[in-house]
Amino acid sequence: MAKSKTAFVCNECGSDYAKWQGQCNDCGAWNSLSEVRLGGPAGAGAARSGKARGGFAGTVSEARLLGEIDLEELPRFSSGAEEFDRVLGGGLVPGSAILVGGNPGAGKSTLLLQTMCHLAANMDALYITGEESLQQVAMRARRLGLATDRLRLMTETHVEAIIAAAENHRPRVLVVDSIQVVHSDDLSSAPGSVSQVRECAAFLTRFAKRTGTVLFLVGHVTKDGSLAGPKVLEHMIDCSILLEGGHDSRFRTLRGQKNRFGAVNELGVFAMTEQGLREVRNPSAIFLDRSSEPASGSAVMVVWEGTRPLLVEIQALVDASALGNPRRVAVGLEQNRLAMLLAVLHRHGGLQVGDQDVFANVVGGVKVLETSADLALLLAIVSSFRDRQLPRDMVIFGEVGLSGEIRPVPSGQERLSEAAKHGFRRAIVPKANAPRGDIRGMQVIAVSRLEEALAAVE
Repeated sequence: MAKSKTAFVCNECGSDYAKWQGQCNDCGAWNSLSEVRLGGPAGAGAARSGKARGGFAGTVSEARLLGEIDLEELPRFSSGAEEFDRVLGGGLVPGSAILVGGNPGAGKSTLLLQTMCHLAANMDALYITGEESLQQVAMRARRLGLATDRLRLMTETHVEAIIAAAENHRPRVLVVDSIQVVHSDDLSSAPGSVSQVRECAAFLTRFAKRTGTVLFLVGHVTKDGSLAGPKVLEHMIDCSILLEGGHDSRFRTLRGQKNRFGAVNELGVFAMTEQGLREVRNPSAIFLDRSSEPASGSAVMVVWEGTRPLLVEIQALVDASALGNPRRVAVGLEQNRLAMLLAVLHRHGGLQVGDQDVFANVVGGVKVLETSADLALLLAIVSSFRDRQLPRDMVIFGEVGLSGEIRPVPSGQERLSEAAKHGFRRAIVPKANAPRGDIRGMQVIAVSRLEEALAAVE
């Protein structure tokens, strides 16, 4: 019998190689190549002979003019949670494949079980569990007080059996928990390997596209917080969302990382309770739960998450360093950006903190990915260094350039309106973001240089 061919695929970028090597040439990752079994030589020879004859065994699709394509909006239906719908781009799209990732214990299975029990009241829904028994899932549903009389539940890890059950029941929504334990009999590798995850996900995705079924795939997360498995898995699906939240916090954030049907980096906030995950309709209120005692090093900023503004408190602590190399620690912010802003503060603000330890933290566990937090971070550092409190009714946002200029950020008017709703009466913003008209009850200080912003808080 002829030996089957193999290839080596990079788990980080999806590049493939004929032989194993220590480093991927495309992304530079070390020890990221995994062996993948390909089709046998017989199949390859048949494919080559077919190409040589110029034939094709499948059905050839007909090409259409771009202007003739119907632009009617894809029909969506709600998941039952507005925060979940927001991250998905407005609801569930038939035929879409959605990958849900998160740390162990974050609440992935709880969120999907709540969603499926709600949807099962109006449509056929099938929940496939491969990591838990039927009794474990039923116990969780009873503890959460969910309706259990309509949802179909099945424990299975063979992808062929899952597809057969889905063909039989024809659900509109299908959950596979999780993709790392699903395997195919056609592949000899172990479940969770690169080849098994890739082929099983492709098999399930093709079924979802063919039948118009909404497919949820639960994915594991590695130590660095990224989704486990081959990188090509994220390219196959339509939407990738990550459920974040530590064990010491009752709040969970659902963030979209890829979405073909909506905005990316949309944020949904949930609270973990005894009845499961509950929506937080006003996230700014929980992230602004500040101490009653005023303290230096605290500032409030307005970040833009997806399609809405979010008020978040940022804290900074500057202290004399006992080490030869002072520490620079950023939680919820980019580490390299903190070092860059400290250099700008020294050059254009006249404040030397080179011999000080600098710690920065975004309250509530939120990860700030945009540059509008630059100005608020610098003013919080100055407040801690000088031990001077910033006004509690002041909100700050703006990007800081390397030459000390304060650059504008998108949606400045909406950020100010959100701050005014929460009782803020003063704001320091980039000059280009100054509102055209007065905002009732708010004094807006527009600055164009870092020196002007520092003078405004002295």
